[in-house]
Amino acid sequence: MSSTSNQALSKVVTRLTSRSNLSKIIGAYVLYILFKYRRSVYPVPTRSDIPGPWCIPLLGNLFQVVTLPRNQVLQRQTYNHALYGKIFAMTVPGVGRIINITDPEMIDHVLRINFWAYEKGSHLRDALEPLVGGGIFGADGEHWKWQRKLASHIFNVKAFRSYTSSVFVHEAKLVIDYLSSKADSGEIVDLQELFYKYTLDSFGEIAFGQSFGCLTNPGEEVPFAKAFDRLNHSLSERLMFPLWRLRDWWKGEVGQVARDTKVVDDFAYKVIRNRRENGLPEGQAKDLMQLFMETEDENGNPLTDVMLRDTLNNFILAGRDTTAQALSWTFYLIHRQQAEHSILKQLQEETDRVLHGGDPTYESTKQQKYAEACFYEALRLYPSVPKNIKTCVEDDVLPGGHKVYKNEKIAWSSWAMGRDTSIWGPDATNYKPARWMTGEKPSPAKFVAFHVGPRTCLGQQFATIEAITIMSMLMQKFEFELVEPNMEPAYHPSLTLPMAHGLPVRIKHRAEATSA
Repeated sequence: MSSTSNQALSKVVTRLTSRSNLSKIIGAYVLYILFKYRRSVYPVPTRSDIPGPWCIPLLGNLFQVVTLPRNQVLQRQTYNHALYGKIFAMTVPGVGRIINITDPEMIDHVLRINFWAYEKGSHLRDALEPLVGGGIFGADGEHWKWQRKLASHIFNVKAFRSYTSSVFVHEAKLVIDYLSSKADSGEIVDLQELFYKYTLDSFGEIAFGQSFGCLTNPGEEVPFAKAFDRLNHSLSERLMFPLWRLRDWWKGEVGQVARDTKVVDDFAYKVIRNRRENGLPEGQAKDLMQLFMETEDENGNPLTDVMLRDTLNNFILAGRDTTAQALSWTFYLIHRQQAEHSILKQLQEETDRVLHGGDPTYESTKQQKYAEACFYEALRLYPSVPKNIKTCVEDDVLPGGHKVYKNEKIAWSSWAMGRDTSIWGPDATNYKPARWMTGEKPSPAKFVAFHVGPRTCLGQQFATIEAITIMSMLMQKFEFELVEPNMEPAYHPSLTLPMAHGLPVRIKHRAEATSA
């Protein structure tokens, strides 16, 4: 403690001792409380066994949380891990202690080995309720388990074969038609926005047999998508801001959240009403919507419209945003100024060799190992879900001996892990698809972009095939030039990792033939 602090404390003690006994007792109690929660928030006890940033007594790390720019959260978390190691803790009023980890063994313990000791928790569900409701994204226990089991029926190899030919290729051809009209003109196109429309239309067809029509007029704004994006951003801010209701009111976001929620809900209810009235179109395979409509909840009751709405919104969040953003970061990394030219060249050569100028199939996407490597390497550095958090529901001990007490939070950052040289080696920050071509894939606890354990992403193969399909079709036809090839795009704070200002590019028709 500094000499100035000692002098100030001495003055306080002197004043207390000159007053009544009651004042002395109160003063002593105040000092005791300040000491007890000197590195924590009230009423979370101080822990000295886990390092972490400095704290304000009783308020913990509230100052850092409130003042840190939201588009620097991931960088700060990476910095803290570099400073404190593979585990550090922060405390925030209304949230409690958050133990941050990057060690793959600890990750595996929390997400797989002792899975049932950690849940999403009420804090996350309350914050995200307007978007995820009671859906799989925030569910725990048996409520999560039955949703997971049911949804798994749509993510199988037989379905993948159908999706590739009937949906992904069809939607990618609409993207190509639009880009062909823009190619060679010098006109700037936002590639991220186009990928959003591609994945949203594709997922709409697959999940509930209805395209959003985004690619019918790609230059026009889609009200549903805009409302969905604003909700995603607004609600993600709540996770680290305990007084989020006050914040929403102060920033005037209460009305906007309500309006956006209505737009999103109205669309979902329209889809549900249409299916209830008209049924599944004749000859169409059961989609996600039909599977949920024909099932019962964990109590044996048919699903209500509210639960069906939550299901749609949760899977749109998972099936639209994540793949579109991963595609955007992949194209950025391949085409930025400092990218190795050999990466793009090898990707084009593989595409030409496998497809011979034709359309992708399920079988061809499985042959495009280098395209998959480019996609996964982008996810390693720019994971679509860059940070995550769970709540401990029973006392536990992490590998290495660190205790986790009930109601403490465990957080991990796949963004920070992707830049950790102790995990990925001295070239961890380099975009290097070749690291995926050795024949040995890293463990899920090391590459956590698709999660680990029972909650491992059901759509991993779905997303990979969808991404490779459009990547290869675009590589056959076009060459891309970033408008700002020397600048790393800023991310927009969200549940996922969107580029804040999109990915502006200029497009040219590819010069060489693709039928070799």
